[in-house]
Amino acid sequence: MNFKIYNTLTKEKELFQPLDRQSIKMYVCGPTVYSYAHIGNARPAVVFDVLYRFLKNIYPEVIYVRNITDVDDKINEAAKKINKPIASITKKYTDIYHQDMKSLGVLSPNHEPRVTDNISQIISMIQKILDNKKAYINDNHVLFDITSFDQYGKLSNRNTDEMLSGARVEVADYKKNPGDFVLWKPSNKDEPGWDSPWGFGRPGWHIECSSMVETYLGEEIDIHGGGQDLIFPHHENEIAQSCSAHNNKIYARYWVHNGYLNMEGEKMSKSLGNIITVKELLEQYDGEVIRLALLSTHYRKPINFGESLLEQSKNILNKLYKNLDNESDEDLISKDILEPLSDDLNTPLAISNLSKIKCSKTLKKSANLLGLLNRTSKEWFALNNKSTISENDIELLIKERDEARKSKNFVKADEIRDQLDNNNVVLEDIDGKTIWRVKK
Repeated sequence: MNFKIYNTLTKEKELFQPLDRQSIKMYVCGPTVYSYAHIGNARPAVVFDVLYRFLKNIYPEVIYVRNITDVDDKINEAAKKINKPIASITKKYTDIYHQDMKSLGVLSPNHEPRVTDNISQIISMIQKILDNKKAYINDNHVLFDITSFDQYGKLSNRNTDEMLSGARVEVADYKKNPGDFVLWKPSNKDEPGWDSPWGFGRPGWHIECSSMVETYLGEEIDIHGGGQDLIFPHHENEIAQSCSAHNNKIYARYWVHNGYLNMEGEKMSKSLGNIITVKELLEQYDGEVIRLALLSTHYRKPINFGESLLEQSKNILNKLYKNLDNESDEDLISKDILEPLSDDLNTPLAISNLSKIKCSKTLKKSANLLGLLNRTSKEWFALNNKSTISENDIELLIKERDEARKSKNFVKADEIRDQLDNNNVVLEDIDGKTIWRVKK
């Protein structure tokens, strides 16, 4: 099967041609564990889980690595704020992240390295970069010299001035150039640190991923993924570091990035108070509902997340689970699912095509490729619906209400709404369509 994927590096949708068809190497940047994961953090985890599932369906082996960042200034601040050891903070939120992702149906990667377990490898890579004259030491810092790497800026498609004006670049006297970035920095006594040839300190953010890719996947990989916000500076700097350490021209063949997530049309931010965690959402919705909502928009496009999308996703799952009751002997993945996924992971079209599948076993196997329909129909409706009337009756009453409204019989329309409300069914009229949900 031909698989096409959009490559951020070339700005084109390309035919996927792996280094080794017997073993695909994929790395995705994981969480920094100092707080609860919000729904924006969940989008890349779910998107690349689908990519992982799809690749496993095509190739004999997929080695998937997703890291845990457990050394970071934000972690230090969180630990100081509540006066607890850094290790207790990182363990707590790593465990919560794992549980949240499991609830969303995200498979565990093959390897999940933590920065603190890979310090010696990080030190070794920094030394290689120094030996190759691509970095320098100043004021107890080791810094990468961006002028030493002629492809710097190719991923983000910006020149140096544009990159510096659009990013939070630390201005410091110890830098030769404002854009030079830290590979190693000194630590105070109350900060995590390790002994190194350059003194007691800790790694910079970017070098961590470069080193873990080298350790678990090698010098060159097939796919490197993450959120769009990581293109610059994180991924741009990863390329510079890894290519400079190994004297290679290629670090990752395909760079894949998911788009941003907005809450009800607005960017998530603390100032707007609209940041919602996965944990909070799971108190209101089943993880499968949240997962389908995250896959309902193409991964490269911004997604407008909110209650309306979640309710629509729940209604879709209700209909799909009802179709699991159909008898069938076929047990294969439908081409109506494989073809959209093979075209730059078109999950919205794949989800839409699920409703076309009438054979129960084929439906379940096809949906499982998206991480959906993991329960029996009976289990789903027992867990997710508290209505005293059937879905078929709900749909008939909604149709009857629509006809009453068209004929301007608003009394009857209100009576039907009240009847449904008494049966724990809430109606919402959105863009000329009526969606329904069951009261919690």
